[in-house]
Amino acid sequence: MKPELKYIELKSGFGDTGPAWIGMAEFSKSDRTVYFNEMALKNSNAQGIAGNYYDIESRDEYWVSGIKKNGTDRHWAGGGKVMIDRNVVDLYLSLVDFNLLDKNRFELVDILPTDKQKFAELENEKLN
Repeated sequence: MKPELKYIELKSGFGDTGPAWIGMAEFSKSDRTVYFNEMALKNSNAQGIAGNYYDIESRDEYWVSGIKKNGTDRHWAGGGKVMIDRNVVDLYLSLVDFNLLDKNRFELVDILPTDKQKFAELENEKLN
């Protein structure tokens, strides 16, 4: 599937103030797994958890969503800088209602690619 620009926030242990990123995420063929920043996040089907995905290695919960046009991706009660992949800044700015990143709200980072084969092997191990 084609990569998509997403907002991803760690919920486990943080509530609405966890580390958050904006970057390109890839989806599995079934759309149930999101590959992002060396992680594989599996859809939780919202079974009583704070996030809608969980990391298949650490079991940490994450919120994954699209980008909001007004730039308010964090929960209204949340806070903290959002880390944005320096490679997607132009794309992000083309989708939102502002032209510059506020350095008080955003931090430029390098988001790493994910080895999808590693996670396919990990999940197949669990099935055997």
